Amino acid sequence: MTETTQTHTTPPENPYGAYRPRSPEFRAAVDALRGLREDLFQNAFAYRPLPRREPDGPLTRRLKGRRREYAAWRSHGLVTAAGVLAMLVAWTDGSGTTTSVVCGLLALAPVLLTLVRPVGAFWLSLVSATLVAAIGTTYGNWPWLPGSFVSHLAVLTVVAIRTRPRTAAWMWLLTAAYGFVAETAFSWGHYGTNVAPMLVFSALILLAVTVWQIRRQAEQEVTAQQTVTEHERSRRTLLEERTTIARELHDVVAHHMSVVAIQAEAAPYRVENPPPELEKAFATIRENAVAALTELRRVLGVVRAEDYEVPDAPQPTLAELDGLLANVREAGLQVEKVVTGAVRELPQGVELSAYRIVQEALSNTLRHAPGASARVEIGYVLGGLGLRIVNGPPPNPSLLKPSPGAGHGITGMRERVTMLNGEMTADATADGGYEVAVFLPVAMSSPGEGGA
Repeated sequence: MTETTQTHTTPPENPYGAYRPRSPEFRAAVDALRGLREDLFQNAFAYRPLPRREPDGPLTRRLKGRRREYAAWRSHGLVTAAGVLAMLVAWTDGSGTTTSVVCGLLALAPVLLTLVRPVGAFWLSLVSATLVAAIGTTYGNWPWLPGSFVSHLAVLTVVAIRTRPRTAAWMWLLTAAYGFVAETAFSWGHYGTNVAPMLVFSALILLAVTVWQIRRQAEQEVTAQQTVTEHERSRRTLLEERTTIARELHDVVAHHMSVVAIQAEAAPYRVENPPPELEKAFATIRENAVAALTELRRVLGVVRAEDYEVPDAPQPTLAELDGLLANVREAGLQVEKVVTGAVRELPQGVELSAYRIVQEALSNTLRHAPGASARVEIGYVLGGLGLRIVNGPPPNPSLLKPSPGAGHGITGMRERVTMLNGEMTADATADGGYEVAVFLPVAMSSPGEGGA
C-alpha cells in the first residue's frame, strides 16, 4: 500500500472576514483614484514657477541684446495675455460696471496663478467660475459666463502643458462633472447652457496638447537614445582601434623579445671559455626574455579575435610605403610623395604607426573625396618624424554619399599618436580639402649606444 501526502496552501487569515481576491476592475478603479489624488489633490498648491525658455527657436535665435533676454519670457507673456483677454471679455460682458470689474479680476486670477501653482489654478478656476456665475448678470450662459469661459479654457491649456496627459484627462472629467451638477441642480433662471461647448472645446484643446506632449516626449527619448547609441558606437570604435593597435604591437614586441632570447642563448658560444658568471648572466637574460614573452602573449592574447591569424610577414614600415601608394594610385587617387630630411631607421612601433596613419588618411581621401588629388609629406627631423597628408576638394561634391563610419579613422589615428606621445591636427583646408598633420617624437640615441 502506497501512502500519498498532499499539501494544501491555506491563504492567510483575514481578521475582517474570509479571503476575497480583488478583481481587475477593482484594482483599476483603485489605481485611477490613486492617480486622481496624486495629480489634483496632493500638493495641489505647491509652488512650481514656470521656468524661462531659452531662445532656441528659428526666429528667437536671431535676436540680439535685450530682445533675446525678453524672448526668454515669451511663455509668461502669452499666459498673461490670455488672462488679460479673459478679463476684457468679462468687463465687456458687464458693460464696464463695478460688478464686471470684479468678474474680470476673478477671471484673470486663475490664469495668472498657472504661472506659479498650476494645479491650484484649476481649482481656483472652478471657484472663480462659480462666483462669477453667482454675481454676474448674464442669463444666457450657464454655468460659465463669457469671461469665465475664456479663463477656464486658458487654465486647462496651460495646466495640461505644464503637467502630463493623465492630469489633463482628470481635469476634463472634473470639468464635465462640474458642468453636469451646475446644469442639473442650479440652472433655474437661466435659459441657455454652455456645458456642451465647454466640453467640446476643452476636449479638442486637451487632445491637441496631449498629442504634442507625447510627440515631444518621443522626440526626447529618440534624441537620448541616439546620443547613447552614438556614445556607445564611439566607445566601441575606440576599443576596436585600441585592439587593432594592441594586436600589431604584440607582434612587434614578441618579435623583439624572441630575438633577445635567441641572442642571449647564442652569446656564450661566441666566446671561447666564457666565465661562469657570464654564462649565468646570459642564461638569466634568456629566462627573463622567455618569461616576458610568455606573459606578453598571455596578457595581450586576449585581444585577438578567434579568427585572427598572425601575419607571416613582419608588420609594415615606411619602407613599404611605395607599395601602398601604388595600390592607391590603381584605385584612382593621384597621390604624390615628398620626403625631406635624412632618411633613417626608426623604432618599429613608430614606423608601423606612421604607415597606418598614412594608410588611413589616404583611405579617407578615397572614401570622402573621390577623384581628388593627395600629397604625402614625410619629414625626418632631429626629434622625431613629421607626417602631413593633405587632399584637395572633391570634384563633384553632389555625388558624395554619407558614410556610416565617418570619423572612425580619425579616432584610430589619434589613438596611435597618443600612444607615442605625439601631436596631431586634422581639419578642413581653405580650398575645401582636408589635412592631417602628425608629429611622432623619437628619442635620440647617444653616440655610445650601439645596436643589437
